[in-house]
Amino acid sequence: MGVEGGHMIGNDLGMIRIFAALGIRYMTLSHFYNNEWADSSTDKPAHNGLTDFGKDVVREMNRRGMLVDISHVADKTFYDAMELSKAPLLASHSSCRAVCNHPRNMSDEMIKALAAKGGVIQINYERSFIDQAYKDAYERETGGVVSHLADLTRKCNNDEACISREMTQLTAKLTAEGKLPHVSWQRIIDHIDHAVKLVGADHVGLGSDFDGADMPEGMEDCSKLPRITQALLDKGYSDGDIRKILGENTLRILEQAERVSRELRAKQ
Repeated sequence: MGVEGGHMIGNDLGMIRIFAALGIRYMTLSHFYNNEWADSSTDKPAHNGLTDFGKDVVREMNRRGMLVDISHVADKTFYDAMELSKAPLLASHSSCRAVCNHPRNMSDEMIKALAAKGGVIQINYERSFIDQAYKDAYERETGGVVSHLADLTRKCNNDEACISREMTQLTAKLTAEGKLPHVSWQRIIDHIDHAVKLVGADHVGLGSDFDGADMPEGMEDCSKLPRITQALLDKGYSDGDIRKILGENTLRILEQAERVSRELRAKQ
């Protein structure tokens, strides 16, 4: 279980301890907007990364065995967390900026830094994160995901079901009208392959984002996941490397976070 967005601790380190006791094993430091201690990748910088309190959040997460998730964070927030964390970092649902230049994706330099510290980038399947033509067309038609989400939030009066329904209907309409290009699930493989070639199969996983993103054609739900396995086999990936990508890498860093927690708490 995870918490997506550090705003949900309410600026209270005690909430990290409570979440950890409840079984939460990772927390995304920010979400679409900055919180009071961490800058987001899709908001205007307000803190130059992490504030002093934000750095205390990372330290407390290390002590409690919670993975520090750097999806959604600004680049400077990522590097601040990298410098501080004693455990590997997780990018729970981010893709590769070199393949699709979206601020929610990670640059090659960031992916290399993440891997150097043992971390894992889990590829997001969102159409605008994996396909440049779609991302450019979507921004042209809607003004971008953050602006569009803000408009829908007002229109739907914060009703998440309404927001999701409106977004789905609009993207379907724009695609049918030819204003948005079709995106194949195979673009996911391009991002996996790019990251593996960059840092090796030990540092790549699957981030999906099935519950909150616009899926590419052919990867509408988890029943389609075997297509990824078959595509990697077809590209010549070994069974061992595929198992790592499908989940073993993430299990490894969860175990490492727990080990770091034991070591830090033993010193208290």
